[in-house]
Amino acid sequence: MKRSRFTEEQIIGILRALAQERRRFGYRRLHVLLRREGHAINRKRVQRIYREERLTVRPRGGRKRAMGRRRPLDLPLVANQRWSLDFVSDQMTDGRRFRILTVIDNFTRECLALVADTSLSGARVARELDAVCQSASKRDPLSACNRDPLLGFVMDVTSAPLARVGA
Repeated sequence: MKRSRFTEEQIIGILRALAQERRRFGYRRLHVLLRREGHAINRKRVQRIYREERLTVRPRGGRKRAMGRRRPLDLPLVANQRWSLDFVSDQMTDGRRFRILTVIDNFTRECLALVADTSLSGARVARELDAVCQSASKRDPLSACNRDPLLGFVMDVTSAPLARVGA
């Protein structure tokens, strides 16, 4: 690589432009970019210019906060008013994984269904929920955690309405 023909001011301009474009890059990565563009410049020189020009790595954006006030869930007043369902998974000693579908009445804290299997398809979960709903004459929405991707399919297939609750 040949010596850079640029003056100090030109290198400062190039470095400022790169730092503006790549806000999360420090002087080391900017040095690599300069080298890729064909500028033979010392890393220590890049560091000195970076420091003198007060270029800094911009911090990442903060976490998005929820707007408004959160309202706690209304407590169920009678049995079978609201159920919660979730999946629990574990591993057997031979390494095979299994999942358990749990359905709980929020008022009585009674476990209405525990379905354990090595593979719980969405159709199987929907079938089990329909069976539990018919045996308990459930008509109000179920509440479920958002973290399980299977619940979207269950919501489409099952006849029971499903209200999602953040976990």
